[in-house]
Amino acid sequence: MVHLIDRRLQGKNKSAINRERFMRRYKGQIKEAVARAVKGRSITDIENGEKISIPVKDINEPVFGHAHGGIWENVHPGNKEYAKGDQIERPQGGRGGAGKGKAGNSEETGEDDFAFELSREEFLNVFFDDLELPNLVKTQLTAVPEFKNQRAGYNVSGTPSNIHVLRSLRGALGRRIAVGGTPRKRLKEAEDELLVLLQETGEDDPRVIELRLEIHHLRARILAIPFIDPFDLRYSNRIKVPKPASQAVMFCIMDVSGSMDESRKDMAKRFFILLYLFLTRAYEKIEVVFIRHHTSATEVDEQDFFHSRESGGTVVSSALHLLKKIIQERYPSNDWNAYVAQASDGDNWDSDSTTCHDLLVNSIMPLVQYYAYIEITDGPPQNLWEEYAQIPAAHPNFAMQKIESPADIYPVFRELFKKQLK
Repeated sequence: MVHLIDRRLQGKNKSAINRERFMRRYKGQIKEAVARAVKGRSITDIENGEKISIPVKDINEPVFGHAHGGIWENVHPGNKEYAKGDQIERPQGGRGGAGKGKAGNSEETGEDDFAFELSREEFLNVFFDDLELPNLVKTQLTAVPEFKNQRAGYNVSGTPSNIHVLRSLRGALGRRIAVGGTPRKRLKEAEDELLVLLQETGEDDPRVIELRLEIHHLRARILAIPFIDPFDLRYSNRIKVPKPASQAVMFCIMDVSGSMDESRKDMAKRFFILLYLFLTRAYEKIEVVFIRHHTSATEVDEQDFFHSRESGGTVVSSALHLLKKIIQERYPSNDWNAYVAQASDGDNWDSDSTTCHDLLVNSIMPLVQYYAYIEITDGPPQNLWEEYAQIPAAHPNFAMQKIESPADIYPVFRELFKKQLK
């Protein structure tokens, strides 16, 4: 068994492994500190790190000490103030005279809380610790990048099934030409010389016998060159290249009719930001599509999505028709994981709510990984809520919650994406 010890330093000469051990040991206190930090900061700054503090009483650990027993007489050179037997007052502010006491009008002492910085990644790990993307019905999430084999030239070694015949024969031909070039040239010269000698002399001439013997050796040498040699074999070389990891598309659908005022739009925006941050932890590539609707639906950019002013009635089915069209044309379910977040005040044309129910059940839900509907209202349920409430029974990847105030955004988000019991 091999034990690996991580000695890397992480910021200001602090050991990374010690930092991880500290966070595991005080996970409960850190989660409480993160929860307090979330309540006190803007949701748009949720992805930044955080400076948190832990009470000293929570990190104190028992230690062994050696008793100072017996009678001790210490001599300190230069002591002009005290003599043997004088009583010395205990210094204020904690152990050993360290100035850890807080300013005040009492003699009680105290110590500052232990404070440290959480990085962005550490903060998000704690923030989303007990959440998950539920109901993954088509594409499995994985943090391990996928690879595909791609040809990358040739190699001199490999398996027989990867032998490249044409390349091997081409190399063998070049080798035979190179190795047999000089003997063939000399063979042609010797054969020409032999013809001249036979015309001038006869078979009994010693030079004729010598040339015939040389020609015999040259031909034997040429024939000894193998047609193909293991040195000539070339194998197709294949390397693994990163394949685009699982990708996701996030659809933001919002009602921008006259009943959706700026405060409701702001709450919807905060919910969309939370969902986007959550998806970035599972997918490397995420595209965001903004669909706004009143009586008709359009695809817009983020600026128009949140800040343009509209008035008029509400026909929610127009947004669902556009959502279905965009998914089918640009984001096929075989290649993309589609997540939809819809925000509305629940108000809709009476006869249109039934159409929305049918569109979701029959067309849209089979195409998406998860559909979250939030109704931003402080009143009783509207007709759209009543129709949507029938969908989760047949499609577990559909969830819905109500938001009445900004304080409800994070609790509602956690309720929508809490880990499912196995």
